[in-house]
This record gives sequence, structure tokens and C-alpha cells, in this order.
Amino acid sequence: MSFLELAWNILPKLLAGAVVTIELTIIAITIGIVLGIPVAMARVYGNKLLYTISTFFVEIIRGTPLLTQLFILYFGLPSVGIMLSPFVAAIIGMGINSAAYQAEYFRGAIQSIKKEQLIAAYSLGMKKVQAIRHIVLPQMFRLVIPSWSNELIYLLKYSSMAYMIQAPEIMSQARLIASRNFRTFEVFIVVALIYLVLVLVLSKILDSVERRYRIPGL
Repeated sequence: MSFLELAWNILPKLLAGAVVTIELTIIAITIGIVLGIPVAMARVYGNKLLYTISTFFVEIIRGTPLLTQLFILYFGLPSVGIMLSPFVAAIIGMGINSAAYQAEYFRGAIQSIKKEQLIAAYSLGMKKVQAIRHIVLPQMFRLVIPSWSNELIYLLKYSSMAYMIQAPEIMSQARLIASRNFRTFEVFIVVALIYLVLVLVLSKILDSVERRYRIPGL
């Protein structure tokens, strides 16, 4: 069987795995946003307790490998009676990991906004929460797009680690196929091409979003 014939035969199963990879990435990046924003706010505007807790979270998650975190969730939690499916464990692990990194991206974007804008908001009678909501957050989301785009692409590629806990994503499908036909090199060449296409398409979309929402003059 030629390479093209092999690729055509295994493509449906690999694409099914690619769908799971995309689902993992979308759900995890969403969790990262939902958790990352309050963590970033706590690090910038929180009191000493909130700052300490949020900093501890960021340092612990960023200081340990994603694979270790996945192993703790999938292989470690059953010892205390908590059983997670491979897919759920992968989502939680990737989401929490992404949240720590996104929190730092959001924090950097917030700190790049001039403090004079908040002072002006206070002088107009706005409270701190109102100033953050109407002045800081809209600019933060636009400023963070370049670094956030990198996080999304990294997360798509790092989702390949989920195969280590048996999540049925593209790498798991590839290993299963390769174990049956023993053509490992060709199988993973096809996988690499699928990842390449996904990243290129995602990069084009993110470039368009960045151009549309870029703050003029920055």
C-alpha cells in the first residue's frame, strides 16, 4: 500500500480524533478565560489575601508540567474516591493550566493601560468596579489578543498530551492505528500534516481578529 493509499484509509479515524482535539481546545481555552480573568484582577486590584492566593495558584500551575497535572487528575484522584473520564480529566487539566497562563497575559494587558485613565474615571464619579468594567476590560481584551492567540495555538498542540491519559484525541487514534499496521512513520506524518493545517487555519482566523480589533496607534 502506498503512502497516499494509507493516508486515505486512516484519514477518517484521524479526523475523528482531530474533532476531539478541537473540542478539548475550545472547552479548555474557555475555562482558561473564565478563570484567568478573575485571577488577573486579583493580582492587579485585589487585597493582600486575594493577591497571595492568586499568585500561589499561578506559580503552582506554571511551575509544574501539564502532563503531571493530567496524571494527578486521572491517576491520582481515584485514590481519594474521585473518578474522572479521560476526556473530563483532560479538559480540567488543560483548562486550569491555560487559566494560569492566561491570567498573566491579562495581567500584562491591564498593567499596560495608563493609570491616568482610571484617575479620570474616578474624577467623573465612576466607582472602581465601573471603571474596570467600562474602561479597563474593553481595552484589556483588545490588547491581549496577540499573546492570547499564541496561547490558543499552544493549547491546540499541547492537547496531544491527553493521549497519555487515554483521551480519544488524534494522537491516541494515531497510536492505535500504528500499533495495527506497524507503519508508524507514515501514520505520524499524516498526523503532523493535520496539525499543520489546523494551526494554519487558526492562525489566519486569529490574524483577522487581531487586525479588526487592534487599537489604533499601538
